[in-house]
Amino acid sequence: MIPEPKPLEPPSGPADLERLSGPAIRAFFKIAECWGLSGAEQQALLGGISRSTLQRWKREQDAILSQDQLERVSYLLGIYKNLQILLPTTSDSWVKRPNSDPHFEGRTALEVMVTGGMTALRQVRLYLDAQCGGWA
Repeated sequence: MIPEPKPLEPPSGPADLERLSGPAIRAFFKIAECWGLSGAEQQALLGGISRSTLQRWKREQDAILSQDQLERVSYLLGIYKNLQILLPTTSDSWVKRPNSDPHFEGRTALEVMVTGGMTALRQVRLYLDAQCGGWA
């Protein structure tokens, strides 16, 4: 059986949210750039934030994320890392390629993640953890 990814330690207060948010939002935008994500895809992956909020975060990159948003970015970081391990030369295009694995039902991982919310982010992360043999 594949071990579950370790959940984020809940921030103990606003100071923790502030400390973790800057690096998380900067990492998210780097992943979004590598994957060629549209604004709408970025908004969905961050939990349905508004376009104006997304633009402000891109410009300032100092947002204070919620626990939910930090968890979403954590899953995306794990997905990104696993793809770098599994597919070092084609990792960035994998999220946009249709996948015949039953987990994806012919859809792309990005479609699954954008439409499936937090549960789908977790499932894609677990799928890739399994592909890495649990050593990611």
